[in-house]
Amino acid sequence: MRDYIEERVMAIAGHILQEEATVRAAARVYRVSKSTVHKDMAERLPKINPQAAKEVMRVLQKNKSERHLRGGRATFLKYKGGYKRTCGRRHQRV
Repeated sequence: MRDYIEERVMAIAGHILQEEATVRAAARVYRVSKSTVHKDMAERLPKINPQAAKEVMRVLQKNKSERHLRGGRATFLKYKGGYKRTCGRRHQRV
């Protein structure tokens, strides 16, 4: 595996563990696709650092189990007027 890929995998894993970030949030921070983050965490990280992979998967599984709550909150704020549409598809909280 190339060095820059290994460095990216470890950096993203550290970010996910420290911030308990979602795949989307990590992808946004590191300017890569969600697919890249997922592949890095699911396939590459276990080969590099199996212990970190277990911890990252624990965080990602927790985020996955809570996503329906975040989606419901976002919908609530959208219709309550708590989000303001800016440019494109991104929303900002008012």
